[in-house]
Amino acid sequence: MTEQKREEATLKIGKRTFLIAFFILLALMLAVGVLTRVIPTGSYEREVVDGKEVLIQNSYHLTNAARLPVYRWFTAPLEVPFGADGAVILVIIFFLLAVSMAFSLLEKSDIMSLFIIQIVRRFGGMKYLLMAIIVFFFMLMGAVLGTFEENIALVPLIIALAYCLGWDSLVGLGMSLLASCYGFTAAITNPFAIAITQEIADLPLYSGSGYRVIIFLVYYAVVFLFLYRYGRKIEKTPEKSLVYGEDAHLREKYRDIDSVQKMLNQKTPEQYGRIKKAGLVFSAFVALIVIFILLATVFPFLSDLTLPVIGVLLLAGGLTAAKIAAIPLRERLGILGRAAGGIAPGIVLILMAMSVKFIISEGGIMDTILYHTANAILTTSPYVAILLVYALILLLELFVGSSSAKAFLVMPLIAPLSDLVGITRQTSVLAFCFGDGFSNIIYPTNPVLLICLGLTVVTYTKWMKWTIKLQLFSFALACVFLLIGVTIQYGPF
Repeated sequence: MTEQKREEATLKIGKRTFLIAFFILLALMLAVGVLTRVIPTGSYEREVVDGKEVLIQNSYHLTNAARLPVYRWFTAPLEVPFGADGAVILVIIFFLLAVSMAFSLLEKSDIMSLFIIQIVRRFGGMKYLLMAIIVFFFMLMGAVLGTFEENIALVPLIIALAYCLGWDSLVGLGMSLLASCYGFTAAITNPFAIAITQEIADLPLYSGSGYRVIIFLVYYAVVFLFLYRYGRKIEKTPEKSLVYGEDAHLREKYRDIDSVQKMLNQKTPEQYGRIKKAGLVFSAFVALIVIFILLATVFPFLSDLTLPVIGVLLLAGGLTAAKIAAIPLRERLGILGRAAGGIAPGIVLILMAMSVKFIISEGGIMDTILYHTANAILTTSPYVAILLVYALILLLELFVGSSSAKAFLVMPLIAPLSDLVGITRQTSVLAFCFGDGFSNIIYPTNPVLLICLGLTVVTYTKWMKWTIKLQLFSFALACVFLLIGVTIQYGPF
């Protein structure tokens, strides 16, 4: 494996990927900017309950707030790091850099090649069983532990594994990003989508889990069959891959496992021993990450620390492994610099994505949107009302990505509204989960989607083209589950 190829393997945002995402986000920023000029400004009163700010029902009133100046639509990316979401943005940026640097070090030190070879040698003859296991793992982590952003750390490894098994980068994203999102959405005990919303809705913690397990299993089958059919298709005719030209050199590089194994065999016993030892050390750091994620689900106060801690452990593991693999200090610094430079455009996209919420919030129209939607829900039948709740969460997701922040914003209104229109609060919680989850891999304002696409050759338009039929089917299926929930009075209440 040549030096040039190794440098190319460093994670970086492609120019085409960046430009497409840039102009889509710019269009969204301008669109919401126009909305702030059209929609009246208004506000709900708020109170602090158990340390969280929640809306007070029936307190909405129009305001005479000054309109957001047009120039601030364009300066928003520079302002958001210093606003209310500044700490979150800095954590996401650090996490993105840590992932890029850690995996660049693993690639350079041949540890990633060693990991992949061991997996392929063991499962190469049962690769669709391996696909089923990987998809189930990522979905279960999301459904039970609520992991989504945290799984970014494994995306590069899964994509490289997909190449080795004869698939493309889309299958790699499907087994990791797509599966994580669907698991997070088809939540069973997800502490962010289930626990918080049930607490606000005064429901028993994790009640109604039986129905959610059925939903999880159905969506697992949907995701696996989608990936299975696509994987079979591109195995028979590789040219049918939507990214056939874009990732051809990477597929060729990773697919030839024998040449990679030969390269490793050319190492001296001392060099090979160092690589194996470095791999074990990095595995120990990954084990620490898993332990911390588990602790964060048991002790909610740790959840805000999850991303920075994972980032620190990943980077520390990569640096330690690279040192054990005897990569010189100067070379390590060079790898870190190239990794940071390659992923830097992603930081611009993240700032633009967060600007959409910033413009809406500063424009003073978020509460107006909530108020009028809530009034529309009150005038409908239970079946229409639950679909409107679902649509409201989908709309808010465009501006507020955080599950917990969205729950505290909207559930104090939705829970009592559910009682008035004849739908159970449990069904409203389910609508929240669906609206909050599926859109994470649709909206270009979601930093996780931008990061994961940026780590591959897949553009946003190619991603949407690949997933659009799956997404439409998933939305329709979600509506069916919600209408069943209304019919059976899914509860306890």
